[in-house]
Amino acid sequence: MADDEELIERSRRDPRAFEPLVDRHGPALHAYLTRRAGPADADDLLAQVWLAAFAARRSFDPARGEVRGWLFGVARHTLAAHLRTRSRAVVASAESVADEWDAVDARLDATTVRPALREALAALPAVERELLLLVTWEELAPAEAATALGIPPGTARSRLHRARQRMREHLGAPPASTG
Repeated sequence: MADDEELIERSRRDPRAFEPLVDRHGPALHAYLTRRAGPADADDLLAQVWLAAFAARRSFDPARGEVRGWLFGVARHTLAAHLRTRSRAVVASAESVADEWDAVDARLDATTVRPALREALAALPAVERELLLLVTWEELAPAEAATALGIPPGTARSRLHRARQRMREHLGAPPASTG
């Protein structure tokens, strides 16, 4: 969104210009973090995302993608650091880590499909799984998801196609029509 790019540019001179981005993209980023880390951590993680994005606003390059995709990339990196820290803490204390797919299960309406869908998602390579979830759950365009993942848009489209095909095959669904 060109307006978002303008806000980033203006915020380099006037930090207050960054505030509309928080209002505009905050709910979607919060939902993403809630689904991935749980409601208990989402608020703190969102604050970290905004701090990191604000600090990195001078490095935003519109040639690499839109602001929304960039913000989801910042959120993804913040979440990954949180999960690594949490995993180390759990290993150190010998507690079991909550299954990250519990959030997936909570979002599914068809409980009969849940085990097969979980297995199919887990069978995907990590980048394809993340790409598929960014496009389906977070409603990012493939190009925005590419920005978030730091891969070229063409690569994202081909990996997304592959991920969808693998999911169909794993779930025994008929192949998608190409027309």
